[in-house]
Amino acid sequence: MRFSRFACSEQNLNLSRGDAVIPSRKSTGEARKLLSTIAMDSSPQQFTTPELAVVMPIYNEAANIASVLREWFDCLDRVVPDFVLFAINDGSKDATVSVLDLLSGELGPRLRIVNKLNSGHGSSCRTGYELALAAGARSIFQIDSDGQCDPTFFAKIYEYHSANDCVFGYRRTRDDGYGRLLIARCYRLLLWLLTGAFMRDANVPFRLMCANALRSALRRVPPDVDLQNIALTISLKRESDLRWKDVPIHFRARQGGENSINYHKIAKMGVRFLRDFQRISHEDSHTGWRTRWARRRLAS
Repeated sequence: MRFSRFACSEQNLNLSRGDAVIPSRKSTGEARKLLSTIAMDSSPQQFTTPELAVVMPIYNEAANIASVLREWFDCLDRVVPDFVLFAINDGSKDATVSVLDLLSGELGPRLRIVNKLNSGHGSSCRTGYELALAAGARSIFQIDSDGQCDPTFFAKIYEYHSANDCVFGYRRTRDDGYGRLLIARCYRLLLWLLTGAFMRDANVPFRLMCANALRSALRRVPPDVDLQNIALTISLKRESDLRWKDVPIHFRARQGGENSINYHKIAKMGVRFLRDFQRISHEDSHTGWRTRWARRRLAS
């Protein structure tokens, strides 16, 4: 099954049996309307409410995506067979689209392919989250497509989902270099200084969230924030009544291809996030989750 999203000027949803056009600025309500419209023209078995929706943003991963998807489908079949996986193709320029088309026949209707214009990893995650909520999934799990997310740890993550609203992996060990480890620690310190809250791994792409918690948190995150996952973690952390579990995981080295985000881009995204954080702070009037000194600073 394949979805496509075209330019911002597109006004109508032109739907056919396997294709849909999603406006680039859409809400969860629009995503739900889209899925409902396709469901009327498709097999009922393809659109039953799934227990789990997996969100996987993809950009130029032709070298990895086939092995990554097969590996994850094998794992998910063993742990929670009632799932769908949204493969969000973020305007890839390599052969990713062709590989995904071949895989759609092999892996079946649980693989839902979304082709859209390039807008970045954060926007792709946001698109996937909204589609997962619109599909009625009870839990949403986000992973990346470069092979660094090891499915060996998923069973442990899912084991805790019934007793917790958010189950996050944290990268206790990692094979992607000391530079990435240093960046992660810098972000952790920066977020502690900004919020007064300790976030073990705020940007981890190995996060399981119940639908209600995710839906509520997304309302407080502007859709154009670059670092959606970090902003989402901040929004989730402000809910004092959410039940949390952090689970140690190992983060593998990239399985193939090249990373599209270099250190220069990471620095630029960090600067933009400082601006975005102020927007989130000002739009969020509920500051009770922050420490007293952080509240005083935001009020000044």
